[in-house]
Amino acid sequence: MKANQPPYSQTRALWAITKASFKAIFGNPSAIIFSILFPIIFVMIFGAFGNGGGVSYRVALSPGSDTTSDFYQGMKLTPVIRIVNYSDTVALNKDLVKGKLTAVVSIEKSTDSSLTHVIKVKSTTASANTLGSFMPVLDYLRLRVETENNPDAVQLVKIEDPQIKQVRKYRQIDFILPGQLGFSILFSTLFGIAFTFFGLREQLVLKRFYASPVKKINILLGIGMSRLFFQLLSVIVLILFGHFVLNFTLHHGIFTFLEIIVMTILMLFLLMGVGLIFSSIVKSDTSIPLLINLFGFPQMMLSGTFFPIEVFPKWLQEICYVLPLTQFNTAVRKISFEGLSILDCWKEIGILGIWMVIIYAIAVRVLKWE
Repeated sequence: MKANQPPYSQTRALWAITKASFKAIFGNPSAIIFSILFPIIFVMIFGAFGNGGGVSYRVALSPGSDTTSDFYQGMKLTPVIRIVNYSDTVALNKDLVKGKLTAVVSIEKSTDSSLTHVIKVKSTTASANTLGSFMPVLDYLRLRVETENNPDAVQLVKIEDPQIKQVRKYRQIDFILPGQLGFSILFSTLFGIAFTFFGLREQLVLKRFYASPVKKINILLGIGMSRLFFQLLSVIVLILFGHFVLNFTLHHGIFTFLEIIVMTILMLFLLMGVGLIFSSIVKSDTSIPLLINLFGFPQMMLSGTFFPIEVFPKWLQEICYVLPLTQFNTAVRKISFEGLSILDCWKEIGILGIWMVIIYAIAVRVLKWE
């Protein structure tokens, strides 16, 4: 090196690689379509479904309810009523506020000698769309129980008017949009990173970079950060579209928005590691979609992207709860609607951190430059 020649700038090299990769992404129209346009279409379609999702009522019983009564047995046998058990009242109240529960039903023995039981119903305005049709179902059940037990059709069960608590409305978009954010960054990041690094390796571009003064970490960061910036752009578009067009809830406004961005960055770094692994272990680019689908589709179906995890059997829910996309979806919903801080999502961040350590430990061992 000549005496007056300036030292090689790793920062300028990193910036040059990042800028060139970012331009290459925008040179591919399909990247914009799959990362931004398709998720917006999905958000509009699923957001238009409303809060109903079919005729089904999830209810919980108040502690001390008479589970030996004919009315309770009738509830259990009614196909449209699903009785849900909760280990604590905190989780129960959260589901009531979100509209995941239609009501909490209390079956009490009557102190009036002319009646056998009194039915009390507690609900919230978040379940207004299902409570209106649930009450006639209960009344029909009452008539059926009374008819079966006394031919004179004397009223034995009294259903009191429901107690409805005013809460902030939980819209379907508050569930759908976080899932669509996860769905968007999952597949577009995996496809983008895996195909980009595989192509650079096959064309010996990475080998030439490796022989240059640029540090290996800067090569990886430069290409990876361009994908990260692009995915962040698509996430910003989705959030702003959901908030201003479909009334997606941002509990604390700009602060909630920024915390969602931080969660997205964590998830993007995790997915970048997965993409690096796939690009290094395949022999041809035709194998990349297979690996991505094997990794992505189970998460898309099991991570609460399109419907709640609670619809699955208990044993399957345990698997769902350890998936990285589940952690992202859950954290974003906590931050956006419940108004929790990102620090309150320590459990989700911790599981993502464990996944990240495992993924990058594998990536370091399998990463190939040629």
